[in-house]
Amino acid sequence: MGFDFAALFNPKARPLLGLDISSSAVKMVELAANGRDGYRVESYAIEVLPKDAVSDGNIANLDAVIDCVIRARKKMDTSTRHVALALPGSAVITKKIIVPAGLRGDELEAQVESEANQYIPFPIDEVNLDYQVIGPAPSLPDELEVLIAASKKERVEDRVAVAEAAGLKAMVVDVESLAMLSAYSLVERQLPESGKSQIVALIDAGSVAMELTVMRDGQQVYTREQAFGGQQLTQDIVRHYGMTYEDAEAAKRTGKLPEGYETELLTPFMENLALEVSRALQFFFTSTQFNRVDHIILAGGCAAIPGIDEIVATRTQVDTLIANPFASMAYSGNIREKSLLADSSSLMVACGLALRRFDPS
Repeated sequence: MGFDFAALFNPKARPLLGLDISSSAVKMVELAANGRDGYRVESYAIEVLPKDAVSDGNIANLDAVIDCVIRARKKMDTSTRHVALALPGSAVITKKIIVPAGLRGDELEAQVESEANQYIPFPIDEVNLDYQVIGPAPSLPDELEVLIAASKKERVEDRVAVAEAAGLKAMVVDVESLAMLSAYSLVERQLPESGKSQIVALIDAGSVAMELTVMRDGQQVYTREQAFGGQQLTQDIVRHYGMTYEDAEAAKRTGKLPEGYETELLTPFMENLALEVSRALQFFFTSTQFNRVDHIILAGGCAAIPGIDEIVATRTQVDTLIANPFASMAYSGNIREKSLLADSSSLMVACGLALRRFDPS
């Protein structure tokens, strides 16, 4: 099966950096074990990418992305070279399949490849393919449920090339949505009764898109993406104040903008974001049998805007909290707690990737 997604489901390397190359920034997280079941945040970094360096999940400006990765690693001051990367969902085909139980390794591999041919619209030699046995198939005791993931080789190779050019070694290539859900499992523990029997709407409000994933008892029951993100606020700043895109992005993150920014630009953007969340929930209600959501968890860069949780809660009338996968973790001495708290919602994917270090091999 070739490169096998750089051991997508079976990482062997330790320690491991989580490296998230999003449309707006490079984000890196390193975690260490802390006690029996705990983690410690060793270091993290966020480096803003130039506009359109990554477009529609594709790396368009390789040199700019490599430079950002090098700067992020330098900031982290870590000797760790092994990384876990992620592909955007649009670049990956995932499918659950059913296979007979009791197949040996090579038989299972052949069966997976045969099944994959039905779902992948490219020649099998043009894709990286990996799989994970989930467990016995529901109501079919003699069958196994297997998750397969496939991506065109060039999409994997682009990200691996960035890591290698920055002096790193790619050990795992995951899928952004799966990495996000790994981090979500840490956030879910912060809900009443750890979210048991509750319907939770995870909103990933990033730079160019907002993705709604509805979870119930750790299982994904619905997903939808809408074209709305923080880039709209950046473009508003560019137009309003005559800044370059990069200066506007930097000013947005530091809050160093002229008087009137909050009332003229920021508050209307927050209201629009809350409206988009409300619309996404309405789509969920009308297209499923569900008619309620118990909690909203806001993740992504937009969730870092102070007060956004209150505006979303007011608009939707649903309990809303900001995602912080690091809430129960210890911190190493060089971590500024206040900074990490502000950045935590945008580090969900990077955190989920860093957690791959602790997956059983």
